[in-house]
Parts: sequence; structure tokens; C-alpha cells
Amino acid sequence: MSAPVLGSHVHLIGIGGAGMSGIARILLARGVTVSGSDAKDSRTVLTLRALGAEIAVGHAPENLRGEPTVVVSTAIRETNPELVEARSRGLSVVHRAQALAALTQGYRVAAIAGTHGKTSTTSMLTVALQHCGMDPSFAIGGDLTVTGAGAHHGTGDVFVVEADESDGSFTAYAPLVAVVTNVEPDHLDHHGSEAAYRAVFEDFLGRIAPGGTLVSCADDPGAEALAAVAEARGIPVRRYGRSGVDATLLDFRPEGAGSRVIARHGEVELALRLSVPGEHMAQNALGALLAGLELGAPVDALLAGLAAFDGVRRRFEYKGRANGVAVYDDYAHHPTEVAATLRAARDVQGGRVIVAFQPHLYSRTRTFATEFGKALGLADEVVVLDVYGAREDPEPGVNGGLVADAVPLPADRVHFVPTWADVPRGLAGLARPGDLVLTMGAGDVTVLGSEILLELDRAPA
Repeated sequence: MSAPVLGSHVHLIGIGGAGMSGIARILLARGVTVSGSDAKDSRTVLTLRALGAEIAVGHAPENLRGEPTVVVSTAIRETNPELVEARSRGLSVVHRAQALAALTQGYRVAAIAGTHGKTSTTSMLTVALQHCGMDPSFAIGGDLTVTGAGAHHGTGDVFVVEADESDGSFTAYAPLVAVVTNVEPDHLDHHGSEAAYRAVFEDFLGRIAPGGTLVSCADDPGAEALAAVAEARGIPVRRYGRSGVDATLLDFRPEGAGSRVIARHGEVELALRLSVPGEHMAQNALGALLAGLELGAPVDALLAGLAAFDGVRRRFEYKGRANGVAVYDDYAHHPTEVAATLRAARDVQGGRVIVAFQPHLYSRTRTFATEFGKALGLADEVVVLDVYGAREDPEPGVNGGLVADAVPLPADRVHFVPTWADVPRGLAGLARPGDLVLTMGAGDVTVLGSEILLELDRAPA
């Protein structure tokens, strides 16, 4: 199957990113010529090259050869030389979400949205449907642990997509099943206000296909408010959670690095063993279950698939153990996510929890510094790195120290370490056998895990 809306040649600026690389992978599987560029080589770039993509390292006008459709994300600035060249030549330029929406045409689409839990819920639904023999196409904002890939061109008629609300682009999709895990203010640098952020979710409701369904978490006030809007518009709603009427969480018990879950679907009580920790993951599993049922999958096969799900990279990902200390990595970059992940760490680890947190974006740090501090207070020792600015320029007075100052722990248990290279040795010095060390954030903090393990290996037993 081709992607006629995008044409026979597609060029992706920033092709190594999670979302862009997934689009590239699907395009290549459909026989489309793919080129692109990225700031640096990476494992993802090397994989795409092996699949047939022509990728340049560095952005330059000469990278645009021929007459491709050019795909960009919000992270690509208007001053990018390739984007400037594309506009000067009158080439078709489309947003990443529009490109992905074009790839979903002709499929029954399940779109998973929400402030938190999108990647995990999308991944759970994908694995569950695979266990049902449906071979869905999918595009996820993270790589499945079992395959190492976050996108796939399947043979089935279902396309599962992680729908990103950060810039409002998730309104490009037309889902048959829309899942909303929660609605809580975030990305105010783009939306401008909490009201505008919530309004874009109502716009997303308007994109649900005729005869489609909203699957919503009944325990989240924002999602429940959205569900009420959906019902007023005549959209069927299926609710999950402890308050959910369609899939009710009856009992959650931590068990090692996973959990035992008892739930009720209709009049039937269900038992489920999950291989990922945290009650928030149990909630995500129920959302995935209801979405799968709406797509016509059998309940027993869905439960087997959910039980087989073993995680996504950067979502409480185990990195290793050294000198009796376990090291994990997580993508959490919002206060609610930080708190949920630290609670999950408590379920897994009997000893102390030590967290190294890297704030993401100056605007988010400025807005949520107090909330980040409160969430980090759930750990025993806290190391705060400086802000990972990503697409933003620095703001005077906004740094990781704002978060560290807000942590409600004794001063000797909170450490602001602005020099990135000092963090691994500092964490190794804090940790002792039986502890769990967790690196956390949406930036380059993720690469610290291996360095921490090396420092732990060097430390005296």
C-alpha cells in the first residue's frame, strides 16, 4: 500500500526522532522513497539507513534532492535551512501528525490521547492486538522492549496511533476508537492557558468517526469532564478505573517488578498479572482492554496479550544492577508522571529510592517548579540536574535550582548538580546496596544509566 497524499518521495527533517522515525519506517515498508536529516548519527538513524533511507547528518539545503514532500515536527524551527529551502522552492510541507494521519487512511484507527500514559497505553493495546492475531499497524512515541521498534506496517485493518496533544496536532486523526487517559494542564508554552489546553481535547472529540467510541478514565476529573461532553454530543463512552463502570479496577497488588490486578468487566471478574509496576499501569491496561474490545478482539486473547506486555523503552526501563544497586530510567517530565513513577519504584524496591531528575523545558520548569518539588519528595534522595531546554531558549533565573528548592526533604538529601558530568559519580556516592536509582526526564538524562553503573562498579563493595 502506498501513501498517495504524501507522494512517492518523502523527506523528514529530524528523522531520528521517535515520531519521525516511526513514519519513516512505515513509509519504507510501503515502498516509498525516504530521505531525511538529523543533527547526529544514532542507533535509530543507522537502522533506517539499513532499511533503505538516505539520511544526512546535519541540516543543509542540498539535502533536499528532487521534489519530495517535506515532513516537519513542532521541534523544527522556521529558520532550519532545509525548511527554508523547501518553502522557497514551493515544496509541499506537512506536519508530522498530518503525515501520520495520511498513513492511517483506510484503516480502523485507535488513537490514544491524554496528558500522561499515552505511550504505555498505546503499546499495551498494540501488543494485546498482536496476541489476538490482528497484526495492527502502529506508531508509538517509544520503542517496544520486545522488538526495539516503535512503528510497524501491519497486514491487518487496524492502525493504533499515539495521539500527541502537545501542539494540538492530534486533531488530524479520525479515530474509530479514541482513548483519553487523563486531561491535566501541560504544554502551556503552546496552548497559552489551561482553558485552551482543555478545549483542544474537545476538538479531538469532534474528530471521532461516525459510530466511534470514546474510552475514558473515570478516575481522572479532566477525562471525566470530557466524557460528559462526549455523551452530550451523542458519542458512546466506555469508562475504566476504580470508578469505571465498563472496566472496574477492584484490587491492585504489587508483586516484584509487576502486579496482580483484579478487575470486573460487565458481570465477569477478571484476574490479570502485569509485568510492569504501578497502579497507573493497571489503569492503562484497562483502557487498552476496552479499546481492544471496541475493535472486536476477544477478551481472553486481549488479557493474554496484556500479561505478555513487558514494557517500553524509557518507561521504568531496567538498565542494570551493580554493587547491589538497581538502576532504572524513565521519561516522566510532568509532576503527575514523576509522582506515579516514584510510587511504582516504591512497589518494586524495598530499600531507598534515589532519583536524578532533569527538568524539561524552561517554560514547564517555571510553571511547575513547586509541583515538581512536591512530587520528588516521594524519593529518599533527590539529585536535580539543570534544565534540558530542547526547543526553547534559556530564561533568566529559570534553572534546576528552582525545583531543588521546592523539594520538601531535609537539605542534606536534596542536591542541585548543574554540571551533567558530575551526576554519575555523585549518584554512585549516594547509593548503597539495596537502593534503587532512577534517572528521570525527557532529555539526555537517559544516557546516564550506563555511566552510573560504571561508577557503582568502581565503588567499594
